[in-house]
Amino acid sequence: MNFSELPVLAEPGLAARVQHAIDHKTKPLGALGRVEALALQLALIQGVERPALREPQLVVFAADHGLSRRGVSAYPREVTPQMVANMLAGGAAVSVLARQQGLALTIADCGVDAPLADGAVDLRIAPGTADASIGPAMTGEQAGRALRNGMALVERLPGNALLLGEMGIGNTSSASLLMQRLTGLPLVDCVGRGTGLDDAGVARKLAVLGEALAVNAGAQAPLQIAAALGGFEIVTMAGSVIAAAAQRRVVVVDGFITTAAVALAEALRPGVLAACVFAHCSAEGPHARWLQQLGARPLLDLDLRLGEGSGAALAWPLLPAACALLADMASFESAGVSNRD
Repeated sequence: MNFSELPVLAEPGLAARVQHAIDHKTKPLGALGRVEALALQLALIQGVERPALREPQLVVFAADHGLSRRGVSAYPREVTPQMVANMLAGGAAVSVLARQQGLALTIADCGVDAPLADGAVDLRIAPGTADASIGPAMTGEQAGRALRNGMALVERLPGNALLLGEMGIGNTSSASLLMQRLTGLPLVDCVGRGTGLDDAGVARKLAVLGEALAVNAGAQAPLQIAAALGGFEIVTMAGSVIAAAAQRRVVVVDGFITTAAVALAEALRPGVLAACVFAHCSAEGPHARWLQQLGARPLLDLDLRLGEGSGAALAWPLLPAACALLADMASFESAGVSNRD
């Protein structure tokens, strides 16, 4: 898979032109704060002076994890297919928010340990990954197939904005493993309480993840890391991020697990981060540290830790608002308003 063929986002001279337009709107310089930076980023992603968003797609990538059998989550493995069914029935938080925000919602089954749910998109690799604490979570062939599945999914979706969501009991463990291997931070700085572990549960999780890192110590290249420590939903999501960035789609990143997918995508194809808008800083402890490592500033900080894409949906209205301000707000000259001396 030749990621080097994907186009880059840089557009010489565009940033200066858009910033000039923002600075000459009828407002004090910088008065719209970070919304101005968001408008500039959206323009650079799309490569135009007046960005516009159409047919936004919220995709929830779902899969099970072999590590979930080691007691790393407060919830049993059966919750993954149950929550997928809840999402498809319209009862999950992400379902409600997608309806409220006018977002098209897709549930992609990347490897749930249950029969394919009616209404889900079939991107299944296997019924859950292997237990990463005793060996690689997946084969290299499976990791490559998951990446290709994610790319192909984006090719089929309309619109120019992709909002990321996920579902999978045990996937905070996979995200923590990816964070440690990709950043080099101590494991303890990469592990949180997930779905609500107590202190004993966190200690057990740390021990199991330590085993996973040790047994997969040889996995150092990005695709090896993806196979050894990733989840089917995370690797598939990484493929979607790579394809979306190549097509100049705006990628709206949710919380800790979706950040893992984006960081993996960046390791595989440096430069995709430029297409990513980070929706919020999760209450999952390591997320703030990882955002700092990535140089990312999230739009919201609401103590969210649900996942599913809920934070991405909540932050979404800021993006069309930024586009509208850039496109429709008058300049001092056009409005006949005196500028400062």
